[in-house]
Amino acid sequence: MEKTNLIGLPQDKAKKLAEKLNELLADYSIFYQNTRGYHWNIKGEKFFELHLKFEELYNDLLLKIDEIAERILTLGHTPGNNYSDYFKISSIKESKNVSDGIGAVEQILNAFKTVIVKQREILTMAGDAHDEGTIALMSDYIRFQEKQVWMYSSFLK
Repeated sequence: MEKTNLIGLPQDKAKKLAEKLNELLADYSIFYQNTRGYHWNIKGEKFFELHLKFEELYNDLLLKIDEIAERILTLGHTPGNNYSDYFKISSIKESKNVSDGIGAVEQILNAFKTVIVKQREILTMAGDAHDEGTIALMSDYIRFQEKQVWMYSSFLK
């Protein structure tokens, strides 16, 4: 008989989901800090517009970081919590000294692509595990972020 965790999911599938969610947590943490840097260092003609947009974005990322960590805990596992580990497993790389609005938006779009692709992977894994909680979380993120991609892409045109 298959062993299940406290919320009734197969332990082996919950462990794999938690591992992939920890990768996503690392991605979000680097994405968050990069966005703080864009917010702080942005210069130029679109300063006021982008300064506010970047603040909106990093506030949203911070909420998602907490939700992902809590989902990992709900699955019965431990979320990572230090940048030295995040740097090792994140698919998003640390940005440095970005003050150009176009460059910042391009990096944001690349980060969105990275997390959306990973979230789709997690969505598939969660479906296989019948993990409705993770499915709902990933679906909500993907829907919101696809719109964000459209909006940020429109800025570049």
